[in-house]
Amino acid sequence: MLKVEGIDLYYGAAKALRGVSLEAEPGAVTTVLGRNGVGKTSLLRAIVGQQPIAKGAIRLNGRDISGLAPYDRARAGVAFVPQGREIFPLLTVKENLETGFAPLKRGDRHIQGEIFDLFPVLKDMLHRRGGDLSGGQQQQLAIGRALVTRPKLLVLDEPTEGIQPSIIKDIGRAITYLRGKGEMAIVLVEQYFEWARDLCDAYAVMDRGQVVDSGPRATMVEADVLKWMSV
Repeated sequence: MLKVEGIDLYYGAAKALRGVSLEAEPGAVTTVLGRNGVGKTSLLRAIVGQQPIAKGAIRLNGRDISGLAPYDRARAGVAFVPQGREIFPLLTVKENLETGFAPLKRGDRHIQGEIFDLFPVLKDMLHRRGGDLSGGQQQQLAIGRALVTRPKLLVLDEPTEGIQPSIIKDIGRAITYLRGKGEMAIVLVEQYFEWARDLCDAYAVMDRGQVVDSGPRATMVEADVLKWMSV
């Protein structure tokens, strides 16, 4: 599904990513781990098209999408749940969800009932403004908005940040359900190690803009990963 091949990324003269490679398969969660400031969010920004790469390639189902604008990647099936959620505070929950219609064909522009099954609070608060929701509810809204686009690749940047434990469990159940459908690849950047470890099928650990450890979940040596994550 997703194949990142040896990408470099710069912010001005500063090199943020150095030869980073990553793969994500349908029906699997690939977790990207590491301390703050090691390049995890830069990798996601490269995947979704928010930051151009200087070298390498990003492929989706074999197609090189490296040169596509973010909206064209959305049309190709890439959905992003950014750190901080970035919902529209003055729009209602329903209107926020409907912003996910943009990359869809006219006949697909409806909110799937499955989203309300995963996050019932969204149905209960459909006509409330997004800014009136709690942080955890806004996170569920951001994930719901991404799912409206019917993605082939779902990219999430630290979805547990600042969220209460009960909603972290709800988000974990939703990701497990989506993985079980086998239709989309999921890439998850996360600091909450135990939660990410339990969800993932494959992992990659980053440090100083590089992948320093990776593999299937079964081969993970937790002590080694935690060493890279410690400050």
